[in-house]
Amino acid sequence: MKASRIAAAGGVAASAVLALSVPAFAHVSVQPEGTAAKGAYAVVDFKVPNERDDSATTKVEVNLPTDHPLASVMPQPLDGWSVKVTKSKLAKPLTLHGEQISEAVSKVTWTATGKGIEPGFFQKFPLSIGQLPEDADELVFKAIQTYDNKEVVRWIEPQKEGAEEPENPAPVLALSAASADGHHGSAAEDASDTSTPAAKDTSAAASSSSDTDTTARVLGIVGIVVGAAGVAYGVLAGRRRVDA
Repeated sequence: MKASRIAAAGGVAASAVLALSVPAFAHVSVQPEGTAAKGAYAVVDFKVPNERDDSATTKVEVNLPTDHPLASVMPQPLDGWSVKVTKSKLAKPLTLHGEQISEAVSKVTWTATGKGIEPGFFQKFPLSIGQLPEDADELVFKAIQTYDNKEVVRWIEPQKEGAEEPENPAPVLALSAASADGHHGSAAEDASDTSTPAAKDTSAAASSSSDTDTTARVLGIVGIVVGAAGVAYGVLAGRRRVDA
């Protein structure tokens, strides 16, 4: 009886965890590769999961924020997808590197040229964007996901402070504080800056530590196996003496 109750309780707990985790996974979201600092450039990934069991995602449309237009938006080529970048006139021109920008990318659309995102899978859609605004803590994007059965899911609902998460929340990119030196380089440039001797030494030390740890684990497992074999041999030997 106790065992059946424990099993039932475990099943309920597992179901509750699954119910809480699945919706969060199913949302279209956006995350930076590294950091997305105010006033800088960044590479961000739009993560699009397939929520259906019998249909594939064949089109993804991301609308960029109009309250903080981005003068530079470049998609990364993806196998199995074509991409279209749409620009629009700005109500208020931007100044970038001393030049006035009168239009900016307002939408990026990916269309599957193959099977698309099949059930049980997700796809990341990278964009290089900048300059990020210095007067905002986050950027809100609106995404539209289309399936091959013509179903359309609009990830456009804003998250209101103090309210429950909406059913189809819009992807939100949190912006970190600008660097103290005012460096406005790209994420790729920031990554290349880590290729210094000190960084290489740190990497080598980490690799050495990892190798040592792996060796210790292997030796430990070998020791356990040998010990178990010895115990088994002792037991068999004892039984033979008794039989004799």
